[in-house]
Amino acid sequence: MQASPLQYRQTAVEQCVEYLCEQGCAQVSGYIEALQNNHELPELARLSNEERLAVLAELTAVMSVYAGKCSR
Repeated sequence: MQASPLQYRQTAVEQCVEYLCEQGCAQVSGYIEALQNNHELPELARLSNEERLAVLAELTAVMSVYAGKCSR
């Protein structure tokens, strides 16, 4: 069975979110800020604008549990 385009996009977004989160809390905060300011991130170069917005939403949701406080 072949994956639908929607499933492929979700997988790409999930893979990017997982990779970015592996970089650590402080880095993720920087990624969020960069995405909010429409800066290009090499890590997301293969994603569409819609997918980048999905990554931003996912990262923001993940980081909400830290309430702005990361352990370094």
